[in-house]
Amino acid sequence: MSDIQAESDLTYVREEMLAEAPPPVRDKGAVAWLRKNLFSSWLNGAMTVLALYVIWVIVPPLLNFAFFDAVWEGASREACATQQQGGVQPNGWFGACWPYIGDYFAQFVYGRYPIDQRWRVDIVFALFVIGLVPLLIPSAPAKGPNIVYMAVIFPVVALLLLSGGDFEYGSFIGIGEALASAAYDAGFWIDYALLALVFLGLAFAWAKATGAHALEPIKLVLVIMAALAVLLFLLGFDFGLESVPTSVWGGLLVTLVIAVTGIAASLPLGILLALGRRSDMPIVRFVCVVFIEFWRGVPLITVLFMSSVMLPLFLPEGVSFDKLLRALIGVALFSAAYMAEVVRGGLQAIPKGQYEGADAVGLAYWQKMRLIILPQALTLVIPGIVNTFIGLFKDTTLVLIIGLFDFLGQIQSSFTDPSWATPVQAVTAYLFAAFVYWVFCFAMSRYSIFTENRLRAGHQR
Repeated sequence: MSDIQAESDLTYVREEMLAEAPPPVRDKGAVAWLRKNLFSSWLNGAMTVLALYVIWVIVPPLLNFAFFDAVWEGASREACATQQQGGVQPNGWFGACWPYIGDYFAQFVYGRYPIDQRWRVDIVFALFVIGLVPLLIPSAPAKGPNIVYMAVIFPVVALLLLSGGDFEYGSFIGIGEALASAAYDAGFWIDYALLALVFLGLAFAWAKATGAHALEPIKLVLVIMAALAVLLFLLGFDFGLESVPTSVWGGLLVTLVIAVTGIAASLPLGILLALGRRSDMPIVRFVCVVFIEFWRGVPLITVLFMSSVMLPLFLPEGVSFDKLLRALIGVALFSAAYMAEVVRGGLQAIPKGQYEGADAVGLAYWQKMRLIILPQALTLVIPGIVNTFIGLFKDTTLVLIIGLFDFLGQIQSSFTDPSWATPVQAVTAYLFAAFVYWVFCFAMSRYSIFTENRLRAGHQR
């Protein structure tokens, strides 16, 4: 009994709760973050140390070259070749020569576009930003009119402003002197009406073959033909602007024209090709497969070379295509083939029950795709779509091989100017080019992440 009594005397019952104690130091704050993200294992820790060493080797010299040892003022090469922070170095290797970038900045943006007409390029840039920014903001109103503006109105206005309008079609569109005054030729409009009837017949036949409502494709053809008629009329109208041939376009202007055109054209074309490749109609599927595999089987540099050098050899006498137009078509078709495979991956990821559910409620093919399938499929492949856009933006540098001086090509052409020839000229220019390309590509990447997170908010764990 004495032992039992002793144990009962040691019994302790707490009558009040203790105050909350802070967590251990290693489980909160910066120490916890470092331990979890950078030193969670010996391999992770070794990679962290290696990464820090690489940063230490690369970043300080880069900062010294770009900022601390750089030359910021000057009117010629002497500013960058003879002085640095008040001192002289015999090897002529100093920091970045930013006065050279400032002197050539306008040429890097406009190329050889006439100086007194560059206000037209500025207006095009402003109109593009005015239409793009509200389109990218989810809460912005009037999305429908904004899409119409960016897809229909802006391209026409930009083309008229940049080129001057009043086209002789052989000089830009390249369909020969016979159409030089086509917008006001009665015979041309008769042929145009016959062509419209042919397209209407094909649309009706397609509607019968697919079981779709006949009015839908016919309405689409009528809208397209009417829009084309208005476009031809506008292109043939004299707005009083000075004509500026595409041969003098250059710099960031050409880069953005090719990239934006390729992006805007490749997505809808890629969607149609992806749907065609999964079609139950053998001919449609075969044509789409051949198109996709052909364009994916050749490099873009070959496509550009063929469009510039070989294509004119196969055209009838008197028929010519503008070099920039050829590049735009080649880039758009090339990118559309890759986009089609990205979209096809999204279509294959949609459960079969989604297709069956859409069929069960009586939706037609295009209604099913527009309302049920494509919104889900495109959401799934947002990273792949934006990755294709980024790759296309960087691939615009390849147009230099066909004589189009894009942003990078314009930078390289400036190296021939002896007034700014220094040992750091090329390094400075390429560093500036890398920064510009990084800004555009990083912006597209971040917006892709934002859109993906917004559309998948209900799926986050």
